[in-house]
Amino acid sequence: MKKVKEERKPVFFEISGFKFELAKMRMSENTVNAYISDLEQYEKFMSEVLNIRNVRQIKSEDISKFIQSLKRKELSKSSISRKIIAVKEFHKFLFKQNIVRENVAAMIDTPKQEKQLPVVLTIDEIDKMINSIDGDSELDIRNRAMIETLYATGLRISELLSLKITDVHLREKYLQVIGKGNKERMVPLGEMAVIALRKYIETTRNKLNVNHSQLLFFNYKGEEMSRQGFFKYIKKLALENGIEKEISPHTIRHSFATHLLEGGTDLRVVQELLGHEDISTTQIYTHLDKSRIKNIYDHSHPLAKKDVED
Repeated sequence: MKKVKEERKPVFFEISGFKFELAKMRMSENTVNAYISDLEQYEKFMSEVLNIRNVRQIKSEDISKFIQSLKRKELSKSSISRKIIAVKEFHKFLFKQNIVRENVAAMIDTPKQEKQLPVVLTIDEIDKMINSIDGDSELDIRNRAMIETLYATGLRISELLSLKITDVHLREKYLQVIGKGNKERMVPLGEMAVIALRKYIETTRNKLNVNHSQLLFFNYKGEEMSRQGFFKYIKKLALENGIEKEISPHTIRHSFATHLLEGGTDLRVVQELLGHEDISTTQIYTHLDKSRIKNIYDHSHPLAKKDVED
């Protein structure tokens, strides 16, 4: 009789509890899956290389050995950084839950990453994309409402897709948004977004909402829209309009923030609108603004490309 091969169970059973904790923090599914994958790799290293099978046995030097093993694999800085963050957050969780007596990862440094400036669309490019969605089909009306809302509010794609009909206040022109860490914020709506949303809600939403859900937006089957599906649509829309930049739904969020700062909006206001807990996260857009100004100067000023003679 053939033996059924047993599926290997993780040694650190606390990983499943940590996954539940991450889900409660309203992290995206992709982020949660990445963290858990990193921790399974961490658990495998501890059990197979260091013969550690209980989180209470782990010391800070063991974590350092794991980090050294990552560096030997020549992984990117961003990949190593994410794995270290996952480990640090896991040990913080263990300490808070009184599973361990000490947070042995507290003094482990996270490698500093070079901040890359995000891709931003110009106002003309945004206008071109929005205005190209001019059909009267159900999906055209939905797509226009979604793009108008994204650009008017700077929402994360996860926030947009989780909006409920009760979160929309068209008369008062604002959205009620639940962001990271389950924090609620009010985000104002521009006139064009209000018009597009009203048209969608009054003419289209009920036709798509075959399951009588409270969600605001649905796919063509009447189900919850996926991040991947909307990502593909944004890329397709950009290419159809001759925009060859590497863009995603997050690009529209970057564009929203950059255009506000270019228009003179205070950085603290932009921080509040984006739902950033720390203003240092928002400050990348000030660097982006300066970079764009320099690019405009380099392409426009008659002396910018000429060598200066002594």
